[in-house]
Amino acid sequence: MGFLRLLARIMGRIGTFRSYQFVLLLAAALAVVAFYYFGSERHSFSSTTKRIKQTQANTNRNDADLTVDTRMLHLAVSDEQGGEERDEAGEGVVLGSRRGNTEAGGQRYHALMMFTKVDKSRSLQDKFRVAMLSMAKHGHFLEGEVLVLHFVSDQASRELGQKMLQEFLQEATFKYEVSFHDVVELTQKLFPIVEAMQKHFSAGSGAYYSDSIFFLSVAMHHIMPESLTHMVQLDLDLKYRTNIRDLFQEFDKFPPGAVLGIAREMQPVYRHTFWQYRKENPQTRVGEPSPDGLPGFNSGVMLLDLSAMRASALYNQLLKPSNVAKLAEQYRFRGHLGDQDFFTMIGMEHPELFYSLACGWNRQLCTWWRDHGYGDVFQLYYRCDGPVYIYHGNCNSLIPDD
Repeated sequence: MGFLRLLARIMGRIGTFRSYQFVLLLAAALAVVAFYYFGSERHSFSSTTKRIKQTQANTNRNDADLTVDTRMLHLAVSDEQGGEERDEAGEGVVLGSRRGNTEAGGQRYHALMMFTKVDKSRSLQDKFRVAMLSMAKHGHFLEGEVLVLHFVSDQASRELGQKMLQEFLQEATFKYEVSFHDVVELTQKLFPIVEAMQKHFSAGSGAYYSDSIFFLSVAMHHIMPESLTHMVQLDLDLKYRTNIRDLFQEFDKFPPGAVLGIAREMQPVYRHTFWQYRKENPQTRVGEPSPDGLPGFNSGVMLLDLSAMRASALYNQLLKPSNVAKLAEQYRFRGHLGDQDFFTMIGMEHPELFYSLACGWNRQLCTWWRDHGYGDVFQLYYRCDGPVYIYHGNCNSLIPDD
């Protein structure tokens, strides 16, 4: 009604105005009409502003995603072409650099490393640098062959590892792929299999869920697909002095029945751990130094024949909780080194399951036990004749320069 009264008053005065004044009044009236009309619509200034902000937010999210994708793609692209795919094991993202076009049926060499909490440890980052740079320096593979590097990792370490690998492997002359496996997912698969043995071979008392990952090698044949037949598992604190491809050739030397290749322990660790059994059995070879004794194993470098592990009735029987407990009681064994302890214990009873790697493939440098009660016999364990292919800087030992 206010609008009509206003319009009537304007029309009543039209006759007294000049033409230009009439035009101005008409424009003012139309402005009032527009204000009332559009002001009553749902799309007000405030709602429009909100839509603009939402659009900007969505655009920003898309930009963030694009940034992540670009970074991942940059890591994945080779000199010629690249992309993302799933690895043969069906776990994690495969990122290939210098990957090229792998021929169908080309030979793949699989190596796995634990890569957890690396983002929080400068020491582990430095060890990883030494390992990867030396591997890239000495590694050579034939045409059509690919080295597949598997890393068991948490999310933060994975993100760091992707950046580090891009730097460390840029001089590699061989084709490779990288696959990150989520540590939580693997632990969920492992825990039901290894829970019972953890109390015998883990630090502290009880079986902690998080400790399961330290038994990955024990049950890897159960959680990896059957298409994956061989795996080399490696510690991070290694320095390679020869072509890692040569290590894989050791699989050809496995005797019938062997499921795992591993080097002997080069300290009197198990002379100490088996002390009660040795006291009760003074003539035993258990814990004695090589070549005649059984010094136990070191898990810094391991060759896992996953097909043989799956096929071995004996090995899979030894994984059963009752048999683990029986052997632990028989040998009075209580360890804290995870898979290494398990392999050492069953190796005392069933050495036929193991192929003995030459000490040069895992030249351990730790001398802790020399200064803690075993100085008189230490050198009997520590001695390693022959060429050194891989240095193992266990217990934070310094690794010699080339």
